[in-house]
Amino acid sequence: MNVYTSTKLIELGSCAFRQWKATHSHCSKIHGYQLKAKFWFGCSELDDKNWAVDFGGLKELKVKLQNQFDHTLCVAADDPQLPLFHTMHNHGVCDLRIMPKGVGIERTAEYCFDVANEHIKQLTNGRCWVEKVEVWEHDLNSATYESCQSSTSLTDTVVKAAQIASKGAAVGNEVTTGLG
Repeated sequence: MNVYTSTKLIELGSCAFRQWKATHSHCSKIHGYQLKAKFWFGCSELDDKNWAVDFGGLKELKVKLQNQFDHTLCVAADDPQLPLFHTMHNHGVCDLRIMPKGVGIERTAEYCFDVANEHIKQLTNGRCWVEKVEVWEHDLNSATYESCQSSTSLTDTVVKAAQIASKGAAVGNEVTTGLG
């Protein structure tokens, strides 16, 4: 199956986090990042304008993500200080967001993936999906979250290439895999 891919970079905003389980580092304290995320969208069929995704249709996605992260405090649902954060939120000290699966840049990438994938599938009537999301804390740190579907596709491609290679289908001295 052929897949078209397009990408979009979205500024998520300035967000504070607390990784309470990181008792060995400063990440156990409230700290912040200017987050941005890159989204990879895939489809096997372009729309009537020859686009994978209409970038103009991503404004609502950007609003959803910025509502979650811009000028907010994200903490894990199991943070032992959660009652204190609720009190701070109720007194207008912070705009609290509770992350059910926990915090960390990897979980942030997973959260963005899930929200974006639901949005893209609705926007395109299931024609497109999210392949991967990469979220940056800053220029030096990022994490990605990928669809099992894309990983399976890559695995299937590698297995098929190995099967072809075992049958001796070579070009010159190199076995072609289709992986580029």
